[in-house]
Amino acid sequence: MSLHFNPRDITWLAFNERVLQEAMDENVPLHLRIRFLGIFSNNLDEFFRVRVAGLKRAMDFKEKVIAESFYQPPSKILQNINEIVIKHQQNFDKTWKKIQTEMADQKVFIKNSKNLTARQKEFVRTYFDEVVEANVIPILLHENTPMPYMRDKSLYLGVAMRKKDWQYSSNYAIIEIPSRFVGRFVLLPTEDPEEKNVMLLEDVITFNLPHIFSYFGYDEFAANAFKVTKDAEMDLDNDIRTNFAEKIEKGIKNRRKGKPTRFVFDKDMDKALLELLIRKLNLTKKDSIIPGGKIHNFKHFMDFPDVFESYARPAERTSFEHQAFEHGERVTDVILAKDVLLTFPYHKYTPVIDLLREAAMDPDVKSIQITAYRLASSSKIINALIYAARNGKDVTVMLELQARFDEESNLKWKEMLEPEGITVLVGIPDKKVHAKLCIIKKRAQNKTLQYGFVSTGNFNEKTAKIYGDHLLMTSDRHVMADINKIFNVLKKSREDYLPILKTCKNLLVCPQFMREKIVHHIDKEIEEAKAGRRAEMIIKANSVSDRALITKLYEASIAGVIIKIIVRGIYCAVNQKDFKEKIKAISIVDEYLEHARVMYFYNKGAEDMYISSADWMTRNLDYRIEAAAKITDKDLKKELKEILDIQLRDNVKARILDKKLSNEYISNGKEECRSQIETYKYLKAKTSKK
Repeated sequence: MSLHFNPRDITWLAFNERVLQEAMDENVPLHLRIRFLGIFSNNLDEFFRVRVAGLKRAMDFKEKVIAESFYQPPSKILQNINEIVIKHQQNFDKTWKKIQTEMADQKVFIKNSKNLTARQKEFVRTYFDEVVEANVIPILLHENTPMPYMRDKSLYLGVAMRKKDWQYSSNYAIIEIPSRFVGRFVLLPTEDPEEKNVMLLEDVITFNLPHIFSYFGYDEFAANAFKVTKDAEMDLDNDIRTNFAEKIEKGIKNRRKGKPTRFVFDKDMDKALLELLIRKLNLTKKDSIIPGGKIHNFKHFMDFPDVFESYARPAERTSFEHQAFEHGERVTDVILAKDVLLTFPYHKYTPVIDLLREAAMDPDVKSIQITAYRLASSSKIINALIYAARNGKDVTVMLELQARFDEESNLKWKEMLEPEGITVLVGIPDKKVHAKLCIIKKRAQNKTLQYGFVSTGNFNEKTAKIYGDHLLMTSDRHVMADINKIFNVLKKSREDYLPILKTCKNLLVCPQFMREKIVHHIDKEIEEAKAGRRAEMIIKANSVSDRALITKLYEASIAGVIIKIIVRGIYCAVNQKDFKEKIKAISIVDEYLEHARVMYFYNKGAEDMYISSADWMTRNLDYRIEAAAKITDKDLKKELKEILDIQLRDNVKARILDKKLSNEYISNGKEECRSQIETYKYLKAKTSKK
């Protein structure tokens, strides 16, 4: 049988199209539709910085490596990407135009430099003088001078200037928009108190161009936005004289030299200036040169000002206390007595922070060990750990310095933690630590007690408000023993200690045997299906792209195993004609980001259930430290399975993942089920029963 797979990067673009669909959906509140446009834009920036850059590098690889990694030649995928991105950009522009019409219905207008009232003109001049001007330094462009350094995440204005009596020739300049210092949005005064006028920072600068260039005496100006996306791959040198943190720091600096992977510009830009920029950036027709509308760097619109009609946040979009903590018991006492499963953002994140605070103050607590991948900017987790260290606890933090785009933040955390006496681990070379683990040890009444948590998502109280994740709080001694083994390996910081992880009994651990155990579970279901007995599995993940596991899914489907998959993003599997049971694969994109990883295997009615930090991707399974925890409590298994069943019933926000990547919504005529709302109701009902 000839196996088929969808290219990973094309399926990712299909996911981002689902994000764009949310912006296009008129049933979604207006401020959220604008936010989805911002998310779509930010996603695409990262895609070009990482995946497109990787494809361009891969064009130099040997054919065998390309076939194994990309399913198609990179040149063909890149061509397909450009076609899809241009189509998406057209839909994006149409959507933004439609949203602006709806904004106008609510008396919200985005003003530019040409449609200001006299009062607003004076305001914009004053605002520029007092707030903006100190951060604006134009750079003049000449044919024979090198292109200045361009910041990857910044937005720029390309300015064409001329004097009336010159007739034909113009001079050119670029201006970096200082939105990271000033903010992208400026609220203007209005005559009508019910009307809201918003001006973008680039338009404030455009209005003031005659003032900025007054020394040169130009009469006419044309300014258009553009941005450059660069290769964000971090090349780490092999100099044995530098430690890992120093290599990361050097790698961050070297990102400045990344090659452009995309050039997006206002299609109305002065043609001669556009050609000059393309030449100076050394771009060719093979590169992604994408014309767009007036506004770029739309990621800032995730934080668009709150200027709309009052929006009453539905109760279903609020967090509540888990029933185990409703009566004010100490979190420590609760989880020493029983396991607790928190499901975010429905449950409040406070028990996680409270547990660490209690440990920081508890005189019987001797040590805390925790992994950290992405942290909140003012992390309450870190704050609790610092106070634990100050109270004499032995605190160890595994800080992943290679967390993409968080490298700089994590280096700063390292600099903050070490002076407090906290041991900072930086992992094993060439193996990112992505597992989400914490273990606390206390000595009481001549006994050592161990407890902590395992999560599918980062220990980040900010993203826990919008990311759908599960976190198991437990004192199970088998889980704690496995977490201890993982930290012992991390402390050695050597790859030859990884085989120790094979002795873990409750946690499935990458890169040692999680893949092997998953295959074992699938084989058991295949055996049952072939015997004519019930065989079923449910996989929930962010991405499913590992070819070996997908091939195993194909084998299971041919045997008749019922397979249900919920994938937010990348999904490379394709239903084959020889399948006895077609794989049911859906994607849910809604207000919350579906981030949890869950595995369910029927296993003759034993119903094995795991929550995991790992996606079904080769990088996660073979090149990272990951952990999946088996859920053993009968009630928690039931709860987790019922949440999965709710998601599989979704016929409002679920899309079908088919071969054509058409992103069709599920429409089955059954009772309406919007899974994020129904999950809230299901979990909330549990609190009222207590």
